[in-house]
Amino acid sequence: MLRAVAVALALLLGSAGAAAGEVDAADHDAFWLWSGVAAQPVLAQARTLYVLQGQVSAPRYKDGNARLIAQGIAIPRLSKGEVWVVYRAHTLRWHEDIYRTLLAQLRRWRAAGNPVVGVQIDFDARTRYLGEYVEFLEDLRKRLPADCRLSITGLMDWGSNAAPETINRLAGVVDEVVVQTYQGRHTIPNYAAYLPRVARLQLPFRIGLAQYGEWQAPDYLARSPWFRGYVVFLQNP
Repeated sequence: MLRAVAVALALLLGSAGAAAGEVDAADHDAFWLWSGVAAQPVLAQARTLYVLQGQVSAPRYKDGNARLIAQGIAIPRLSKGEVWVVYRAHTLRWHEDIYRTLLAQLRRWRAAGNPVVGVQIDFDARTRYLGEYVEFLEDLRKRLPADCRLSITGLMDWGSNAAPETINRLAGVVDEVVVQTYQGRHTIPNYAAYLPRVARLQLPFRIGLAQYGEWQAPDYLARSPWFRGYVVFLQNP
């Protein structure tokens, strides 16, 4: 009897020890490539890259307008996989110059021969402002080329707090949502509590992970017909 208990306890402890591990970028093939992050060998296995190209600042200048500040790597020449150009936004109050600059950058990336499939907007839209964000995305969608897809990052609490009808509006506007399980450069401590509702999203979604962060994949996530895999936010060691 004691031996059986000991074996069961050992199995339990072993299982608990493996419950959550460090995110190893080598296990994945989709990555965010941000400013100031050195190239890593895992980029050779990338099938999908999300590459930062600019940041839309808050409107704190004398003219009251936001600015698109160029950031990220210079336009490379990539020949395989899929590339998304990413814009980090701190405001949705965009004027026409921002849209013109974004579309011009998109054309330059494509003219260089890169397999650019779409644009991603990285904006931390609080749940109560999600309706306003959808309106912004509907307008942006109309401005993009017909063959350009639209991706956004998402917060985990959308699944818990957003109205279902608002989420459904997103489904008709964006091609995917990448739900971030981290804040800054670290995994959100209670990320697992949000995942059941995230898994019930009714639009294509990926899960965003922080390199070197914590992650344990629940079984039910892969069973969702909308789940499209992971994207790893690369960081310097």
